[in-house]
Amino acid sequence: MTITSGTARLMVGVCTTTGRYREHNEDNFYVPGVGTIHSLTPAALASARMPAAPIDESTAGEPASGVAAALDNLFIVADGMGGQLAGEQASQLAVELIPKELRGRLEPDDDDRKVQGAVRMAVASANREIIAQSHVMPEYTNMGTTVVLALFRRDRAYIAGIGDSRVYRLREGEIQKLTRDHDLASALIDAGTIKPDEAEHHRFRNVLYLYLGSPDARDGPDDVRVVDVRPGDKFLLTSDGLTGVVRDSVMADFLKRHADPQESAQALVQHALVSDSRDNVTCVVIHAE
Repeated sequence: MTITSGTARLMVGVCTTTGRYREHNEDNFYVPGVGTIHSLTPAALASARMPAAPIDESTAGEPASGVAAALDNLFIVADGMGGQLAGEQASQLAVELIPKELRGRLEPDDDDRKVQGAVRMAVASANREIIAQSHVMPEYTNMGTTVVLALFRRDRAYIAGIGDSRVYRLREGEIQKLTRDHDLASALIDAGTIKPDEAEHHRFRNVLYLYLGSPDARDGPDDVRVVDVRPGDKFLLTSDGLTGVVRDSVMADFLKRHADPQESAQALVQHALVSDSRDNVTCVVIHAE
């Protein structure tokens, strides 16, 4: 898939799988012109692959199936949580509502501050809707979801996240995590209570204190990071089904190895399964050219 953002040309690949241990895929994604996991056919879901498709100027702005409003150059991964189908509903709401809200808030000449504010308000709006539905629909009680997004505009990327899904950038062979994890083990590291190497197997590693569907996320993400985008940069948005079992250095090796982002996304998901990931796994890989 090819998308133009400012002077940068973006190549995009996406892959998702339920995995070997879960009955449902509570992960979800948004890719412009493609949409979300639940707009795919059952056969496509079973294959754990989202085939790349070209996007041109005549179709890039049209809503995808199951998406209220398309937004070019926005990419999202959400990892739902909750009983029964609640996690799927929460992540689906995130990837449908955030693009719609952002589309209505962004103007072409917005500066960084306005774009950052629009991202916060769009995520906050999705949080309110998730909480509202959890209160009125018993089957969705206590549902929640993580969310990470990357919005590309004018050779910049606006990066935000709530929860423990992550965004990475690979530049000149070095991988950098661009988002912060909102789990209790990470909070203990920040407080100096435990060391980073202790967090890998800590009992609070997967306990989130901030996620969409929680009152503490009412204002959206605290930090909307602005990074420059250069030709050769590679971005990865992923759920913790990958990061929970694959080290950053190994992810970097896969991103370096594959020139095609679709091949890279599929290889990362497959490696997570080989590494015995017990969760759903979703990867969106973006190459800047």
